[in-house]
Amino acid sequence: MATIDLDKVLDKAWADKSLPEIMGAPVGALKGVSDRDGELLREAFGVKTVSDLAELKYARWAQALAVLAAAE
Repeated sequence: MATIDLDKVLDKAWADKSLPEIMGAPVGALKGVSDRDGELLREAFGVKTVSDLAELKYARWAQALAVLAAAE
């Protein structure tokens, strides 16, 4: 089972929320992602929520490439 320190990856306002709430949150709930970043992600890729970002095919492709590169 994977674990993550939510205080390190979420804005303080979201750190005590449930995972379903976090997944439905705007991407600005992620630490370091500004409201403007969220607007740009929405304009470019239709990403509105943390869930949308997690499911973004380009992010998945980049993660897969990183795993392959690390295995070489």
